[in-house]
Amino acid sequence: MVLVRKAKIRDVKEIHSLILPFASEGRLLPRSLSELYARVRDFFVAEDDGRVIGCAALKIIWDDLSEIASLAVKSEYQRKGIGRQLVEACLEEAKSLGLPRTFVLTYETAFFERLGFKVVDKSIFPQKIWVDCLKCPKFPNCDEVAMVKEME
Repeated sequence: MVLVRKAKIRDVKEIHSLILPFASEGRLLPRSLSELYARVRDFFVAEDDGRVIGCAALKIIWDDLSEIASLAVKSEYQRKGIGRQLVEACLEEAKSLGLPRTFVLTYETAFFERLGFKVVDKSIFPQKIWVDCLKCPKFPNCDEVAMVKEME
């Protein structure tokens, strides 16, 4: 049985190892261990029998906007609803914090559409969100799709 919970310090190295393969494929931004330790409170993890098999972070951008980032699930656990559970945990936290909109930059548009996200033009976001993009090897020619979910 898969459990989704807030990440703990002991999970950081496993989160790092989850993100690395996706970052090397250009599908996620790379995250250093020091960055992950500093942002561990942003992360949820999916755990199966004590092993971390997935992760996602909710980043607060402003008083009306959050971002889901670093969504990764081990390949053998993909297509089993774990990514959905991680995104839903992030969305629940955003809702509990009173954040009316959550966005994602992704290549997996069909996945996020099933969760109620809509494709939008990246230019609608404040410049503040592009700080992470400076670390991306694709900057400034980003080919990710921006999507937003309005909270109910």
